[in-house]
Amino acid sequence: MNTGCSGGKKRIAGKTEDEVYHAADIPYIEPELRENRGELEAAKKDSLPELITLDDVRGDLHLHSKYTDGHYSLREMARAAVEKGYEYIAITDHSKHLSVANGMDAAKLEEQMIEIERLNDELDGIRMLKSIEIDILEDGDLDLPDEVLKKLDLVVGSIHYNLDLSREKQTERVIRAMDNPLFNIFAHPTGRLINERSPCDIDLEKIMKAARERGCFLEINAHPDRMDLNDINCKMAKDMGVKVAVSTDAHSIDGMDLMRFGIGQARRGWLESGDVLNTLSWKKLGAVLKRS
Repeated sequence: MNTGCSGGKKRIAGKTEDEVYHAADIPYIEPELRENRGELEAAKKDSLPELITLDDVRGDLHLHSKYTDGHYSLREMARAAVEKGYEYIAITDHSKHLSVANGMDAAKLEEQMIEIERLNDELDGIRMLKSIEIDILEDGDLDLPDEVLKKLDLVVGSIHYNLDLSREKQTERVIRAMDNPLFNIFAHPTGRLINERSPCDIDLEKIMKAARERGCFLEINAHPDRMDLNDINCKMAKDMGVKVAVSTDAHSIDGMDLMRFGIGQARRGWLESGDVLNTLSWKKLGAVLKRS
């Protein structure tokens, strides 16, 4: 910024953003935080978050393969993850209730688990988690029996139908699902599709409280059509002490590149590396996922 003094050549701010913040005598504020949500006060108190970066991510916890509605094999998804430098990925193909996506029954899931175990023995530098994206039924039950789910490394629960339930019923539906000690992550929590479907009526604060009490987690779905959780709810999760997973929900190898959008959403929600589940090593993540 220039003043009108000395022919308009006196500089009172700076050439760069860093210089502008220095002139204002406050620490630099990352662009994603500039929303008038307390960042100036945090800067003055030297308590700004050290925001998560894409380099912090060690794996993707929501991926699909040809077993349901994905476009690539397990091996191809694993090799793509190695190229990204990931330590692990979760293959979370759909359960049987989502028949439109060729959802798996117990026998098909068992078949997939055998293939994943074989690939884990063959492949270097990557661990594939035996996982599923399981439908949360209207009464809160999960779509496959516990006898099968207990063999998995990770259970991701989602709502794909009856999105028009009342706020109370939708909220209790999810909490009842979380009561199952095999449940880990609640995916795309509001079910929104941007410019296509509004978020369902659900009490996320109550769900986050239940997740914290039960050792469950919520997802930031990085797909541009979802971006769910939104930034405000990401900040609420952080404030409530609930970790999130930033996942792509990729149905293809290219879809794994969407992680950057999820990280951008996390940054707008003030999230740091320690707030995000899939910045953990597999050893630490595996321990966190064991609820019982």
